[in-house]
Amino acid sequence: MCYHIAGDVMKKPELLAPVGSKDSLFAAIEAGCDAVYLGGSSFGARKFASNFNNEELKEAILYAHKYGVKVYVTVNTLIYENEVDEFLEYIEFLHKVNVDAVIMQDIGMMDLVRKTYPNLSIHASTQMHIHNLEGTQLMENLGLERVVLARETSIDEIKKIKENTNIELEIFIHGALCMSYSGQCLMSSLIGGRSGNRGTCTQCCRLPYNFISNNNKINQDSYLLSTKDLNSIEHLNELLELGIDSLKIEGRMKSPEYVYQVVHIYRKAIDAYYNHENINLEEEIKKLQIIFNRKFTKGFLFNEENKEFINPYRPNHMGIEIGKVIDYKNGFVNISLSENINRLDGIRIVGKKDIGFTVLKMYKDKKEIQSANRNDIISIKVEERVEKGDIILKTKDVNLIEEIQTKCREKNRKIYIKGHLIAKQNEKLKLVIYYNNKKIEIEGDLVELSKTSPITKSDIEHSLNKLGNTPFKFEELKIEKDDSIFIRVYSLNELRRKMVETLFQIMNESKPFVKEKYSINLTEEKEEKGFNVLISNIEDYDAIKNKDIKNIYMKEDLYKKIDDPRKVLKVGRVVSNYPNIEEKVLIGELGGVMKYRYGFTDFSLNVVNSYSIAFLNSLGIKRITLSYELNDFQIKEIIENYKRRYNQKPNLELIVSSKPEVMISKFNLLRYFDVKGKNNYLKDNYNNLFPIEEENNKMIIKFYKKIKLQDYQKYFDMGINTLRIHIEDKEDYNF
Repeated sequence: MCYHIAGDVMKKPELLAPVGSKDSLFAAIEAGCDAVYLGGSSFGARKFASNFNNEELKEAILYAHKYGVKVYVTVNTLIYENEVDEFLEYIEFLHKVNVDAVIMQDIGMMDLVRKTYPNLSIHASTQMHIHNLEGTQLMENLGLERVVLARETSIDEIKKIKENTNIELEIFIHGALCMSYSGQCLMSSLIGGRSGNRGTCTQCCRLPYNFISNNNKINQDSYLLSTKDLNSIEHLNELLELGIDSLKIEGRMKSPEYVYQVVHIYRKAIDAYYNHENINLEEEIKKLQIIFNRKFTKGFLFNEENKEFINPYRPNHMGIEIGKVIDYKNGFVNISLSENINRLDGIRIVGKKDIGFTVLKMYKDKKEIQSANRNDIISIKVEERVEKGDIILKTKDVNLIEEIQTKCREKNRKIYIKGHLIAKQNEKLKLVIYYNNKKIEIEGDLVELSKTSPITKSDIEHSLNKLGNTPFKFEELKIEKDDSIFIRVYSLNELRRKMVETLFQIMNESKPFVKEKYSINLTEEKEEKGFNVLISNIEDYDAIKNKDIKNIYMKEDLYKKIDDPRKVLKVGRVVSNYPNIEEKVLIGELGGVMKYRYGFTDFSLNVVNSYSIAFLNSLGIKRITLSYELNDFQIKEIIENYKRRYNQKPNLELIVSSKPEVMISKFNLLRYFDVKGKNNYLKDNYNNLFPIEEENNKMIIKFYKKIKLQDYQKYFDMGINTLRIHIEDKEDYNF
């Protein structure tokens, strides 16, 4: 260890920044991040970000490591069977170019990668939907380095996880939120064939909807699924006290200016906390609001039922208020300013109309001006009529953008090191460097007795501090030397060169590349072809109980009322406390796999390849339900490859009739509007009605129509063992 931190001061968490382009990389590093996460051209959950090709990835990793910044690459999509070979080649490339970790969603690929490349660090993506202690423990037992917890995980649950595991934990602290738990949204996929689990989400949650209750529209504003942006800056101290390993900022689709500003704010706040300083971030937050905001929310970290979670008024950038309309005359709007404005700023006038534009010309006292200040009254030509009292929002500040771009171009970030030079007569020079909890010793030339002019401490300091264009700077340099000694300038320069070279080597250290053969221990389950059903009430049970059914799935309240050997408890997708049960269960998330180690898994485990089937089987799962996001060809391919690779048949279930659950959310529109009953729907612009239900205080949104696969025998012939019917209405009794 290089130097000890006082026992009552915890290690600083990593500040993790989003990077969607090369300019964003420069911005994040210049603003002070400790690590970045970015995507390559394939297999990332932000397919529409600029992203990095392979050559650019290599350059990005080298550049980041030059500043001591770690690089995590997102490979956090579901991987289809025909993509596995390409995926594995890409993982091998990332390992060889010294990526610090890969972020993964697909459980089958996680198992394949951890076994094939045991020296490659894996982070469990938030898309894995890990939100409790049991899910985290499973990842720890599998040898993963880090879990990115679901954004909905409360501070109390995080404390519990932290106290009972040793795996690294990462939480989101700022940026855009999803309405649904990540990895659990099928809305974009089922509506338009563009899957959030495949990086092509169409952001259906940012579209307008109406809330229909008992055939009545009861909302005013329309963006009922559009969340505000998470902002934890006011509660940062509470999060730092948790001892979380990494604090993550969302924003790979955002501008470099946004990335810089949000990283800069949190860097200042984190450093102030550990330096016991009080700082005022009001102006910095205002800058961030100008660059991008949808209004801010604390999310669910501190509040179980957060009615301030959504911004139903607008799904995009809000800007900040800078004034109001005084009047409108002869095509000009007169504005009373509460904040400054500059030519080429972007503004939006909000009233009965909503007008956005760039300010090309503005006037004060009938004279054209380039800028105006608070309390000034200005005039701007506007073609459309606006009304007195309309609000003026600033959505772009050209001076702020130029200020940030200049800082990013200058590349002034420094890595502060501590040094101790020891110069003893007739001994070799020794320079001890303390960096990132490492103690580095560098030897130099022999120290001689001075014959004429002894070297001074000032001479040594001057020489060693000539660090030029390197990112290093001495925070402290202690010099311990004998009197009357001589050290050649060349020797000091060489010592400094060795120091820089050694530091760069350490910052770019890589784990040895190791590639091993994938293997797995499986059990073969008895083949039982037939039907399973999911029911929700006693009436359903009475209607189907005499049918030839293998299993009847039901939730806990119904499970306790029915005595039938075929019944299977359906455990939810979001679980804090698991039912104590020794019988068969239908498991909805990874914590349940850890808890029960038997039973069946539901569609929400997102199984889309044969490796995921094998992985779950190896953990004791008896039957695996395939994802809704597979077509017939893919299902057939999965089964054939499984049989070929493992020399046995998989025990699979396929849902053939249901209204799929397209979202599960901690935010609940039923409570937001304070309505009850079953006749509640979201209505989209095409008049489709999405049923809204409640389960354990969570909102479930179902698809607007029933998905019904035909020709059941075809799926049995493919190798599917059981077909599942969700009983949605009385016509489903006749399967």
